[in-house]
Amino acid sequence: MKTLEILVLYYSRSGHTAAMARQVCRGVERVPGVIARLRTVPRVSAVVEAVEDEVPGEGPPYADVNDLVECAGIVMGSPTRFGNMAAPLKYFLDGTGTLWANGGLVGKPAAVFTSTSTMHGGQESTLLSMMLPLMHHGMLIAGIPYTEKALHETDAGGTPYGASHVSGDDGDKTLTPMEKALCQLIGQRVAETALQLERGK
Repeated sequence: MKTLEILVLYYSRSGHTAAMARQVCRGVERVPGVIARLRTVPRVSAVVEAVEDEVPGEGPPYADVNDLVECAGIVMGSPTRFGNMAAPLKYFLDGTGTLWANGGLVGKPAAVFTSTSTMHGGQESTLLSMMLPLMHHGMLIAGIPYTEKALHETDAGGTPYGASHVSGDDGDKTLTPMEKALCQLIGQRVAETALQLERGK
């Protein structure tokens, strides 16, 4: 059987969501026969004439629609912006109308993750906001079941809707062991689900 790829797609400004994305990749690659494809999205400028470089100066490449098509599942992350996903990720998703029209993502598994500065900074509503376009694409959403031990042990991030991280008011908190475990879990769950779906074809 061919090796499957899971797209780990994120936007990060301070680096916290990027750190989560790397943990998600670790979870994906726990599953034999599955690898992670790490991608980000460019910032959105308020100045119409401003254009980002085609290739980021550092970090993973920018995503394009082919990444969505070629991968067997998606794990998507964004920092919270007033209880919603960040504009750059929303802008990228808004450009997937053709893919939606031809059903290119129907039946693929997906999960979401987010980072906030405070415990009650809108984590769950942000995770839900990211699920909505994925549901419109007909994707299968994987959350975190309450049977997961780390979900009960975390005193920072972690929700049944997806992995999360509390970075602190000054952004000085790194991922806790439980937050890392939950990031890895959603990567692993999507990878395992994609593998099962592929075997069932």
